[in-house]
Order: sequence, then C-alpha cells, then structure tokens
Amino acid sequence: MYPELPDIEPYESQLAFETFPTVGLTKTYCINGQIADSSCTATAYLCGVKANRGTIGLSGAVPRYDWAASLQEAARLSSIAAWALDDGRGAGIVTTTRVTHASPAGAFAKVANRHWENNAEILKDNQDPNLCSDIAQQLVHSYPGNRFKVILGGGRREFLPISILDEEGTAGRRTDGRNLIEEWQADKRARNVTYNYVWNRNQLMNIIEPLPEYLLGLFEGDHLPYHLEADSATEPSLAELTEFAIRSLSRNEKGFFLFVEGGRIDHAHHDNLAELALDETLEMSAAVARAAELLSEDDSLIVVTADHAHVMTLNGYSPRGTDILGPSNDRDEAGVPYMTLSYSNGPGFRPHINGTRADVTTEPNYRRVEWMSHVDVPLESETHGGEDVAVFARGPQHAMFAGLYEQSQLPHLMAYAACIGPGLHACSAAATQLLTPALLAATTYSILLKIYILFE
Repeated sequence: MYPELPDIEPYESQLAFETFPTVGLTKTYCINGQIADSSCTATAYLCGVKANRGTIGLSGAVPRYDWAASLQEAARLSSIAAWALDDGRGAGIVTTTRVTHASPAGAFAKVANRHWENNAEILKDNQDPNLCSDIAQQLVHSYPGNRFKVILGGGRREFLPISILDEEGTAGRRTDGRNLIEEWQADKRARNVTYNYVWNRNQLMNIIEPLPEYLLGLFEGDHLPYHLEADSATEPSLAELTEFAIRSLSRNEKGFFLFVEGGRIDHAHHDNLAELALDETLEMSAAVARAAELLSEDDSLIVVTADHAHVMTLNGYSPRGTDILGPSNDRDEAGVPYMTLSYSNGPGFRPHINGTRADVTTEPNYRRVEWMSHVDVPLESETHGGEDVAVFARGPQHAMFAGLYEQSQLPHLMAYAACIGPGLHACSAAATQLLTPALLAATTYSILLKIYILFE
C-alpha cells in the first residue's frame, strides 16, 4: 500500500505570472558589486545599462556621490519610459514604496546617490541641491517624470517642507520650503491639462469619468503599509492601483509603458519577515492577474521579474503538506527545531546559549506576522542575494525573454517588441529581413504594442 498523500492542491497552484509561456533568467550584479542594490538594477532594467551601486540613471562612469560627474551629458541615461513618451505613448509608475524610492526612480531620475530623495538628503552629504536636483524635484519638474500620466505610491514626506504635516500627520522632509505637490498641480494648470491629486483610497475610487489626463496619488507619508497590516477601507491594494493606471493609460491609442512594483516584498525580507514577504508576493500576483485580464495578449507585452534575489532559503526534509511557515520536519544535532524558511543573515539572529541554538518555536510571538525567522549571521538588515532572477513574459515577442542574459538587456528587448527607443525594432525593415515568415507575420501589430511591466 502506498502511504496516504497530503493535500497537494497548494503545491499544484500557480502564481499568475507562473502561467506565462516564457521564462528566462537575468544576471543582476552591478559594475562595482557582486551583489546588487535596487538602484543599479533599476538603471539596468529600465535604462539598459549596468551601473554602479547607489546610482540611478547614470552610466558606470559616475561613482556614487559624484554629482559633478552625474551632470556630464554622456553619462546621463534615458529610460524606456522616456522612449515611450518620445514616441507619443503614455507612461506611468505604480509602487507600494515611496515613488522616489530607488526602483521607481529608475524610470525618471538621474542622480548620483539613491538616497537623495529630497534636498535635505543632498545637504547631509555636503552637496549643493541647487547643482544636483533631488529625486522628488526631478519627478515633478524634469523630463520624463513631469510627463508621466500616472504616479501612484507613497512618499508624501519627500515633496513637503518640514513646516508642514501631511494629511495623516507625517512631517515633510524638505528644508527648501518648497511644496512639490502644489508645484505639480501648478505645472498642470499652466499646461491647461486636467489633473487630480489624491491621498487616500476613497478619493481614488471616487474619481469620475472622464478620468483626468494626469493623476498623482500619494497614499502615505512613507511607504504604503504591508497588505496584512493595512486598512483596506483607506489603503488601495496594488491590484487596484494597477487597474486604475491601466484604465488611465489605455486611452492613448498608440499604447503605453507602465512600471508596477510590489516593493514591500523586499522590505519584509530585509527584516526577516517571511510571512509578510510571501503575502506581498501574493499581492503582486493579484496585480499581474488583474493586468492580464485587462490587457490583450495580442497587443500587450507583460514582463514580470525581480530586481535582485534575497538570502531566504527553503531547507530541511519536510514531507509535502508541511506548513511552509512552520518548523522543518527535522532538527539540528542538538535536537532543536529550525524553520523551513530561514535566512542566512539579518536582524532575526538569536544568541546561542552554551553553544546551543534557541528554540524559536517557544517564543511568545511565534508565528505572528511581525515574528522574525531565525538567521545565521546577525546584521541590522538582511542583505540581497546574488543569484540570477527569473523573468516571466507574455504577449508579442515573449519568446525573446527565454535564456540567460544580462539584466540590462530587458528594456532593449521590450523596446524591440514595441518599436520604440534606440536600436533595432521588430517592425523595422532591417529586422523583418532577419525573420522567418511566421515571425514576420507576428510583427505586424508591434507598432501599436502596449508594454506593461512589474518588478519586485
């Protein structure tokens, strides 16, 4: 007799992007680092060039903090969002982090330090904010950010002066006295376009047709809260933000580029909060599913990937059906249990007593969402991992995303499919000469391609 099998339905289910027909792998290292941070990776997957750690939208010729080098035109990069705008298409960003955080900033900013989100941060590094604009100011006043039709996320504090408390009591961080939210609104009035600024879910959901030409939604002073800790009555979900952005950008008949980030996956990992990290991944999957429902596979390319790995590991020899968030069906040599999901480093370290590990399953807050999984090396914050990360693709030219390649190839592959930006295009005469008849027929709709991309 065979042993009775546990319920395997959870093991057979798939995240929305795991159903996509093509999967590949990208190499995420930075020019000057074996293991990447989110700024050099954002530059790679949004601007198509590998960069130094800590820099955004700048080539490897610019070291971190070197504002003078960042002003050299040859070192300043253009993003795929700008390529879309240059071709008359729409562009926007959606994130669960601050909209000035490293990953979304890769779509619009050119800055020598990822932390220069407001002018005060530039002053802290003894630099002149009049010579190197901070990230929030670039989003409001510089191309391409000032032409983004949709900006949805957190980070009100980066736009407000220290003398102002935002709608929920968070103090601004700017020391230049500027209110960039008001300046964003003034810019749209001066251009005689329709616009809306919203700061909570109710305001967003009550925007009536016709939708404004420009929408700025800043839903928190800092990052958006974790889904499991959020008030769903006041906090929009990532899927809701994604749907609203697609509805808004879809009015452009030529198509659009949209960047969507489930950025709090990363933050949960840094704090060794495995349950929150997994739930945020489910939220990103829900956003992908919503996008797939709204966008036709015939003319919309959806690419899903991560900017880098983390050092969480799945370990032990537990049988199927074991709670993934619980202890492994195994113990160490001293008989102490260990978690199936654990981290190689981070703040979840517990001191050993007489050479024996602590039994984390006896802790008072064990298995609450704020409970930290155990780690091997104590650090204030868990580090990123250096492994290759997966890329999932669906839509026109999706097969190009198979294989193993540099992360900086991603925007060029998307631009090829969409017929935007520099380089060869799928709809160009030079490209069609290289294609088989079947692939040639598949390129006829590429000129109207909509691009949708999600990142961790």
